[in-house]
Amino acid sequence: MTGPVRVLVVDDDPLVRAALAMVLGGADGLALVGEVADGAEVPAAVAATSPDVVLMDIRMPRVDGLTATERLRHQSGGPEVIVLTTFDADDQVLRALRAGASGFLLKDTPPAAIVDAVRRVAAGEPMLSPTVTRRLMSHVADAAAPATDDRRTRARARLALLSDREHEVALAVGQGLSNAEIGAQLYLSVATVKAHVSRLLVKLELTNRVQVALLTHDADLV
Repeated sequence: MTGPVRVLVVDDDPLVRAALAMVLGGADGLALVGEVADGAEVPAAVAATSPDVVLMDIRMPRVDGLTATERLRHQSGGPEVIVLTTFDADDQVLRALRAGASGFLLKDTPPAAIVDAVRRVAAGEPMLSPTVTRRLMSHVADAAAPATDDRRTRARARLALLSDREHEVALAVGQGLSNAEIGAQLYLSVATVKAHVSRLLVKLELTNRVQVALLTHDADLV
């Protein structure tokens, strides 16, 4: 990416917007390009500012962050989304991740960690550790065992579409590894890992690495 990472903030709390503006405005390599107070304003703001990353509140009065995220991620070439929440086990967070958000941040996250998360997501790197993903999955697991079994079966059927090497890469993504770490583990170049990730995303009809990680967790393989 050339130039600063362009960031749009979406939150109905003016104090949160002001705090994020201070954090982002003082960070090297980042540029705050807009602020809006509701998910309903997101399409127009994205069209006007062309952000690379959107920091998206989950709960807003008219259009919530989940709906706004789903709409954004259905657009070709849309920005990456990091959802903002006050609880790390919120079922809405998991739904947003399944819809295509690249990760989530608690609203009391230290400023340096917010900046790091934005940079990592803009660079296409994972920002959810395997521990965080497992905890989310555990907290919002389906209540009934048959539904869980059905989800596992469906997930494994989808992963069966991959080649053996793509399957290995998908499992490594599910472990939260970066491209460089996957390359070292599987004796592949970073460019080759990127190519495998791109192909498996197309085959699985997913938009980012977090969704791959969730699928491997659904399949109970990591």
